[in-house]
Amino acid sequence: MHVRTIDHVTLRIPADGLADARAFYADALGFELEGVDRFEAGEKPFFDVRLAPEHVIHLWPTDEFDAPGATNYDHVALVVDEDIESVTETLADAGVAVERELDSPLGATGEAGAVYVRDPFGYRVELKEPVE
Repeated sequence: MHVRTIDHVTLRIPADGLADARAFYADALGFELEGVDRFEAGEKPFFDVRLAPEHVIHLWPTDEFDAPGATNYDHVALVVDEDIESVTETLADAGVAVERELDSPLGATGEAGAVYVRDPFGYRVELKEPVE
């Protein structure tokens, strides 16, 4: 078996988390939300954050949501097109606090600068600049 890419990641969020998801992922980070109409109509139990043409995060609202803790989740890492300085400025303009900044954490694409933020549900999101 040879994996080519990750298709999606599913994260549970609070049952009433749609507005917070929209404020963070769409308004602050600039990603598109998809499937919201189908979710609100009860046709689908989750909606998506479109990261790239082939990549999404399924956000699954549920009454059984437990906030991530140190023993059950660390972070999801996203490679962005912008450099870290631009990412940091965009986050500041959107009122999103940077939790941590690293010069060159190692990931699947190599080492490059990254910043870490928290989404409204407690998930840590790494925004990593492209590897040169």
